[in-house]
Amino acid sequence: MSGDGNKKQFWKRNAAKVPGSIQHVYGAQHPPFDPLLHANLIKAGQKPSPATPGKPKKATTFQEFESITSDAWDVGDDDDELLAMAAQNLNIEVVMETANKVIENHSKLQERQKLDDNTQEEGADDDDEEEDEDEEDEEGDLTSPEVSFSFQSSLDTEGHLVKSHSEAPIGSPKDAAGEHAALYRQRSLPHRPVIPLVARMADQNTSGTPAMTEREASRLDKFKQLLAGPNTDLEELRKLSWSGIPRQVRPITWKLLSGYLPANAERRENVLQRKRQEYFGFIQQYYDSRNDEHHQDTYRQIHIDIPRTNPLIPLFQQASVQEIFERILFIWAIRHPASGYVQGINDLVTPFFVVYVFEYIEEEVENFDVSSLQEEALRNIEADSFWCMSKLLDGIQDNYTFAQPGIQRKVKALEELVSRIDESVHHHMQHYEVEYLQFAFRWMNNLLMRELPLRCTIRLWDTYQAEPEGFSHFHLYVCAAFLVRWRKEILEERDFQGLMILLQNLPTMHWGNEEVSVLLAEAYRLKFAFADAPNHYKR
Repeated sequence: MSGDGNKKQFWKRNAAKVPGSIQHVYGAQHPPFDPLLHANLIKAGQKPSPATPGKPKKATTFQEFESITSDAWDVGDDDDELLAMAAQNLNIEVVMETANKVIENHSKLQERQKLDDNTQEEGADDDDEEEDEDEEDEEGDLTSPEVSFSFQSSLDTEGHLVKSHSEAPIGSPKDAAGEHAALYRQRSLPHRPVIPLVARMADQNTSGTPAMTEREASRLDKFKQLLAGPNTDLEELRKLSWSGIPRQVRPITWKLLSGYLPANAERRENVLQRKRQEYFGFIQQYYDSRNDEHHQDTYRQIHIDIPRTNPLIPLFQQASVQEIFERILFIWAIRHPASGYVQGINDLVTPFFVVYVFEYIEEEVENFDVSSLQEEALRNIEADSFWCMSKLLDGIQDNYTFAQPGIQRKVKALEELVSRIDESVHHHMQHYEVEYLQFAFRWMNNLLMRELPLRCTIRLWDTYQAEPEGFSHFHLYVCAAFLVRWRKEILEERDFQGLMILLQNLPTMHWGNEEVSVLLAEAYRLKFAFADAPNHYKR
């Protein structure tokens, strides 16, 4: 089939899977970005010829960094030296040398941990051998040779866990694997303990260990000491927050870093009372107009989108929570007529709402019944979420004005950046006529929220709020690191349809603190290499 025919078949098959269709859950939580709205399919043409292999070239610093990195910074103490540099303008060689030192130390620690894990697995495999054989008989379609997945086959040559079907042994005809490829990607996740979509602890990782480590307790003490002073040093708070904020102090820290609360402790209570009263003044003044002729279209779209927000988390399906979101989004929309409400803004409320709910509860949040909270607590959560979301959107509002010029610029910048840091990935997508706008529009519009579990978004936003221009600028480098993170899977896909299914269905449901910290480390390296010299990533 021609490349153009593949694309037509893909869009025809996926036309019904528009945002909001909870039946088709893509990525971490949501349906795929609407191809009919944003995909401008390219000219019809003949079947693409096989890619010509490029001449061997030396790996870039970024590629070398990626190949030796298997875990995050948040493991040892020596990363503090690197994190302290985040707000400083340092010589690039110094940054790279320090980063490599951190990664080397963590890699050694991970090797020791892998040896321990493998020893335990050898004993467990002997006990489970007969049980595995029975399961193979019952589920032959999922354990056939071309799509087999066991612990031994889920390690690549470097000992990394396989995360998708494209890393599994390949040997079946394309037509045999086509129909259940997407289903298999959802099932072919590494053998990890189940962790909640919203982690309780800021430093929760995919090992599922609930106990606070000595280092985590020490970090929490540092936050408490910094926040206890009469005037919080915001620069120090940013440096400390870059590598993650403990759950216990995240609400106050987010309010400070977003600019919602002043650094002076004595003024905070008065500011909170005034801003909360101001928000509910907007409700009294404007909310009854939601059914007026000039506002009803805005309100109708909000009302449609709210149930689609995080459909896998019961918390957001509660009527009282959806009413809170409707009020927040409607008031924001009519106070910002230049953009109004745009689909995707609804997602941006959820991290703030969850973090500020944690200010009042100790238990897990996913199934928490918010009606058990006092009315005053709910009102405070609603107002605080509104103001902090507004602060965020103030910095990226050109993403949502007419024609969304901010997103178009960022997608173009992403394409240019990826072409410099990984030519193989860039040329591979060009060869199969995949345009960056077809998948990266959603990454920019929703700040990767539809590609990651909510617990990962919250951890990501710790760094975004600590990083200068985190949402408007640093996010570009995170997206570039995120794309290149899947280079093996991307290069193994050999047609337009396979690439689009992969890019709209990246297997991140198992991700936790460790994976997000690796992503941020890679984005940090990219920022230092390119941020101060944007012409470096332009051809």
